[in-house]
Amino acid sequence: MIKTPYLLFLGDAPDQLAAKVAQGVKDWRPEYALGQFRMEGCKADMGIADMTLVEAKAAGAKTLVIGVANRGGVISPSWKKVLIAALEEGFDIASGLHNLLRDEEDLVAVAKACGRQLHDVRVPSVKYPIATGVKRTGKRCLAVGTDCSVGKMYTALAMDKVMKERGEKSTFCATGQTGILVTGKGVPLDAVIADFMAGAVEWLTPDNDPDHWDMIEGQGSLFHVSYSGVTLALIHGGQPDALILCHEPTRSHMRGLPDYDLPTLQQLRDTALPLARVANPACEVVGISVNTQHMSEVEAAEYLAKVEMEMGLPAVDPFRQGAERLVDALLGLHTAVAAQ
Repeated sequence: MIKTPYLLFLGDAPDQLAAKVAQGVKDWRPEYALGQFRMEGCKADMGIADMTLVEAKAAGAKTLVIGVANRGGVISPSWKKVLIAALEEGFDIASGLHNLLRDEEDLVAVAKACGRQLHDVRVPSVKYPIATGVKRTGKRCLAVGTDCSVGKMYTALAMDKVMKERGEKSTFCATGQTGILVTGKGVPLDAVIADFMAGAVEWLTPDNDPDHWDMIEGQGSLFHVSYSGVTLALIHGGQPDALILCHEPTRSHMRGLPDYDLPTLQQLRDTALPLARVANPACEVVGISVNTQHMSEVEAAEYLAKVEMEMGLPAVDPFRQGAERLVDALLGLHTAVAAQ
């Protein structure tokens, strides 16, 4: 188990989005986020106390969590100095990077000498099966996006929260490092061998009660040439009954791909839905989640109204406004199917 509370390491993150792991922990488990550690040049800020290692340790922080998800998931030499100092100060370290802590000989040596733990969240701990495509009982909802880091995890968490508040049967199914750090369990899907990714999603969302919903955390985007494979594994392995389309409207291009424009919500719908119906012919798109964090209240309201009119579906920012209308649409789908 990863010990809490955390000191969130933001390193030299070039922008707020690069620190999405820290942001997710701070937003969904604020009781874990005791403080943040930022290096010179860091352009991300969680809005919590900046602390040195000594200050954080004195305040009770037990684990330094690497809260940055950089391209390629690497540990830079400048980070390494801080991580070694953290171990010597008495912190455990948790990371969801592809660059595993346990593969860094100097970190392993210092951790052993100091009696500290290194937690690699992005390491599969189960021997996952090959997907079978056999239909499972229960219901599943998957968030799919026009791009990476548009709010798919936030959407699933927000919907799961509302479902539980209403007394409905719901489980948030984490498929990435941030979701795993937030909930304590899940599948680090992009670290699973490709042939087993869809099977891992089947394993994560097994047979359940007919009225139980798995809220599956989405990953990547079908339109992102770097990460589309993990998205398709979620679509086919998840066999979703419902899709939520996720979008961030202020971007000028795909995340990390300046030569690629963002697809429209219509393009996302028309691409994702036929692929979902390969594994579940009854799948439907039930709502739209829009990340409006870079828009004013007026801009957000106008944009959401425009999208809702164009798409004929409820369009909300579930973190800013709540996910009630998305849950209404989801449960409405379940009721309609049950009546048929």
